[in-house]
Amino acid sequence: MNRVGSSRGDRVSHFLVPALPVARVAWLRVVLATFALVDATLITNHVLEHVHIGAFWRPTLVGRVLHLPAPTTVTASLSLAAMALGVVLALPRRTRYLAGWLSSLGYLSWVLWSMGFGYVAHDHMAIVVGMVVLLTAGRADFGDQRTSRAAGWALRCVQVATVMTYAGSAVSKCVRSGTPWAWANGAVTVWAVTRRGSTLGDWVGRFPAFLVAVQWTVLVCEFLAPVALWLRGKKLYVAFGAAMLFHLSTWLTLGIHFLPTVVCWAAFLPLERLGARRRVRPVAGEPVREPV
Repeated sequence: MNRVGSSRGDRVSHFLVPALPVARVAWLRVVLATFALVDATLITNHVLEHVHIGAFWRPTLVGRVLHLPAPTTVTASLSLAAMALGVVLALPRRTRYLAGWLSSLGYLSWVLWSMGFGYVAHDHMAIVVGMVVLLTAGRADFGDQRTSRAAGWALRCVQVATVMTYAGSAVSKCVRSGTPWAWANGAVTVWAVTRRGSTLGDWVGRFPAFLVAVQWTVLVCEFLAPVALWLRGKKLYVAFGAAMLFHLSTWLTLGIHFLPTVVCWAAFLPLERLGARRRVRPVAGEPVREPV
């Protein structure tokens, strides 16, 4: 029994804290830090515009726990500057870890300010988790092909937060509608395409039965999103492609994007291959030299 229990514990441990490439952490940090700056300047850019109505800012639970004050022109500008500096410093090797702290602290405060003005966007959950937990992986270089469980734990946290964004959305749909079939058989998508309007949305709105089928497909896929944690190879790429196709369709029909969640799918991809050294074909007659 002890051996069986130990074996099961090892499997759970290796699943939750796998040994993954350190280089993937380095690449993912750059991806998320760059998008964080894009998000702050193009998507959640209302923070600076609302600093004059700080009395209407209501911090979320995390903001209250951290005792985050309402944003001001100075603090919001410093947050933006920290994110911009974090992207710049992410390139030199010696300043990458410092860059991670600047980007993470700047973005965390920015998102908490943004969500405190009345709208909590669930598509930001995974990227906020990623910006924080990637710091725990320590120093990481783009070409470091070693594996570590510290890197694996951080990447797994981002992966879990990504897929649970979809599962949580499905649960929310069911809770608000009372039952899963009440939402899936409803006219929520018809209402959405009618209200938002787009060329493609207006066209598919003519086929309500098709939209009901789409709603069932979306609901089932959202509930099954955590399965991606167990997928490998081609099956994982199929799941990734399906998620990208879903987000592309919602953008084309409803004008809704989930870019903060989309970029977090990068945690599933073998980004470490971007920094792998390419093998050079040896000249005839010369010995093959493996890189150190």
